[in-house]
Amino acid sequence: MRIIKNIFKFIFLSAEVVILLMALCNAWVFGLTNGRTYTKISKIPPREVALVLGTSPRMRSGVSNPYFTKRMDAAALLYHHGKIKTIIVSGEKSKGYDEPAAMKNYLIYQEGVPEHIIVEDPKGFNTYKSILRCKNTYKKKNVIIVSQGFHNLRALFFARNNSMNALGFDAQDVSKPESFYRNQSRESLARVAAVAYFILGISPD
Repeated sequence: MRIIKNIFKFIFLSAEVVILLMALCNAWVFGLTNGRTYTKISKIPPREVALVLGTSPRMRSGVSNPYFTKRMDAAALLYHHGKIKTIIVSGEKSKGYDEPAAMKNYLIYQEGVPEHIIVEDPKGFNTYKSILRCKNTYKKKNVIIVSQGFHNLRALFFARNNSMNALGFDAQDVSKPESFYRNQSRESLARVAAVAYFILGISPD
């Protein structure tokens, strides 16, 4: 009986430690990015470039992805209000699938953004790669990162730790409860991974 009690005690203690570490990692991300995300176009300072993080233009059902369209709306808003001069659309390009091209076409034909200011980054396979390529490949450090707010915090964490003068402009979130709670839960874990990668000096794949 004592062995069983010790096992349960160890499990509960381990769970408490894990929860504490998760809370500390998320607090670090929030602390490092505090005051650097914006929801109002009138409040955000101008930067040279907007880096729009990619997502699929369509859901699995085939309908338009609201996360995609809201990010394009936010990027276009930055341009039309004179907050940025160039837009880098960064996402995955593979056989039969091209996020940057979809973003570029939407910005041109749906949002009225001039084609010549849009740069396609076809190798933004994840958030970290998009951030690093913006800095190292396109030589842009003064950026406004465009994504939903839950995602922007992690993106800014990567950018700030890579010496980029980055801000976040939060695209409108999707209001469906199942999407909200799923994304918040997933991002909480992703922030823990981001902190771990940073501490260990590992580049996320």
